[in-house]
Amino acid sequence: MACDTDSAQHTPTPRPSTPAGVRVLLAYFSRAGENYYYGGRKNLEVGNTELLARLISGSIACDVHRIEAAEPYSDDYDHTVARNVREQSSDARPVIANPLPAITGYDVVLLGSGLWNVRPPLIMRTFAEGLDFSGRTVLPVTTYAMSGLGRAAEDYAQACRGATIGNGLAVRGEEVGQSLDAVLSWLRQSGLR
Repeated sequence: MACDTDSAQHTPTPRPSTPAGVRVLLAYFSRAGENYYYGGRKNLEVGNTELLARLISGSIACDVHRIEAAEPYSDDYDHTVARNVREQSSDARPVIANPLPAITGYDVVLLGSGLWNVRPPLIMRTFAEGLDFSGRTVLPVTTYAMSGLGRAAEDYAQACRGATIGNGLAVRGEEVGQSLDAVLSWLRQSGLR
């Protein structure tokens, strides 16, 4: 197993690993800026889902792909909510600035995002519908204010052609910074740690 050396203490720190032969992709969409926060609003320099993705990628060996919108979402909460309502009403597929051409070589794909009106943002459907998930396991990962996993499993079951949808992880956005134990437990239950 590869190790990093902690220069301050000179003790080896094990690199995160996954079970032998399992290749994992963590693909996520996250929005910084003004966000819901315990009934109010708070400006976030880093989005909740990005923080959760960092916890996951620091705990297992995985490739990470951040999904970026070709037309970025506003930092303003109300503008983003209005855009999401329009996108959900028209069943839009927002364009991705950095699409992945394929996910060949991966056994497990973690799809991470916040929940907007009980669903992953529709850019996640754009991502999922553009790829072939045959023979892969998809695990939803969400940050939320009130709705846990919401419709993530159902949406991904429709969008991820040929995938098996496994048990997801839902973390309240305001509590991501204190969620490492929950993340590690979920990774163990999912067979990824």
